[in-house]
Amino acid sequence: MDTVTFSDFVKLDIRAGVVLSAELNQKARKPAYILQIDFGPEIGVKHSSGQFVDCYTAEGMVGRTILGVVNFPPRKIADCLSEVLVLGVYAKQGVVLLQPEQGVEKGDKVG
Repeated sequence: MDTVTFSDFVKLDIRAGVVLSAELNQKARKPAYILQIDFGPEIGVKHSSGQFVDCYTAEGMVGRTILGVVNFPPRKIADCLSEVLVLGVYAKQGVVLLQPEQGVEKGDKVG
């Protein structure tokens, strides 16, 4: 495991966002959703592709508050320009999303 310093960690811009839409990414090699996520007025609406299909339905994703890294460079994933890395845990049942325990505003920053 590589060692990461605190200064490395603070370079990550991790924000709360609300999923506006989710649809199956038909061109992905592994089952995945294409998400539209609203990160509030400062960041705006961003797209992401994520492999959450084992634990969540597309309908169940909509309205969900997620945490995502918004300052990685965009990455093309099966015809989707993924602008955000949505954070989750690789568990035996699939990818489980990291979510705030209490209500937060769109765009609130993890610190």
